[in-house]
Amino acid sequence: MRNREDVFSQCHPAILFLYFCAVIITTMLISHPAVLLCSFAGALCYQCRLTGIRKTLHRQCLYFLPAFLLVALINPAFNHYGVTVLFYLKTGPVTLEAVVYGIVLSGMLWTALLWFSNVNEVMTTDKFAYLFGRLSPALSLVLSMVFRLVPRYKKRLADIRTGQKCLGKDSSSLHLPGRIRSGAAELSMLMTWALENGIDTADSMKARGYGTAKRTSYSIFVWRRQDKWILSIAGVLFGLCLLGFCKGNAFAQYNPQILLGGFPLSAESIFVYGIWLLFVLLPAGADRIDKWIREVSA
Repeated sequence: MRNREDVFSQCHPAILFLYFCAVIITTMLISHPAVLLCSFAGALCYQCRLTGIRKTLHRQCLYFLPAFLLVALINPAFNHYGVTVLFYLKTGPVTLEAVVYGIVLSGMLWTALLWFSNVNEVMTTDKFAYLFGRLSPALSLVLSMVFRLVPRYKKRLADIRTGQKCLGKDSSSLHLPGRIRSGAAELSMLMTWALENGIDTADSMKARGYGTAKRTSYSIFVWRRQDKWILSIAGVLFGLCLLGFCKGNAFAQYNPQILLGGFPLSAESIFVYGIWLLFVLLPAGADRIDKWIREVSA
């Protein structure tokens, strides 16, 4: 469950959308280890803020860490670029450059998934409807329905499994073939419910006259003083980051040899990475900024 005391999630939807777009696009376009490490730290801290430390660490170790290791191992096993050979496999030589890039690539994927998980927690359907409802009502409807499907499917699947257990068809004690058959049956029930629900939704929208007239909307989102402060701080930090990245501090090359901008560390590169760290930690530290704003305004 999302932390009700989280200040950043209560910001104006435009701020949330712009911030997440900036941090996710930057994370996916830049493969510099320092930039990715800072982005990962910011995403993980905010995930802990939203869902709790224990639940976050359990999810990361159970799902994301195995995927990270899989991608990190597959890349050097099948890609043999680079000049520093470590050892040989049947598939060919394993190079230091391929190993490092595999770790960086898997870290980029992990970090991006973490940020998207934060987006899913913060950007609710009403916020998407507010942002895109007037520009494209159809797009707003599709986005709100897509983001609503995943939690509904998860809840429906839990109900199906509970019903199966009540009927004495618990698959947890079965062997692998039995679990596969039970899972296929549960998936069939879920897909049948999803198709029927889709038809019911379409009929309900048609009965209520959707699309027959111009759509009106009501919004509870207003610009507050805290929103303007957070937007200004985020804009200044991101602008400084872009300036530092354009000067080569985010440059990264892994083929044929490893070349990283900003290394060895200098005062300029440390400043740029520090500013980027502050930018990605902004959601987790928004409550402190809000407290400071209230103290200054008092």
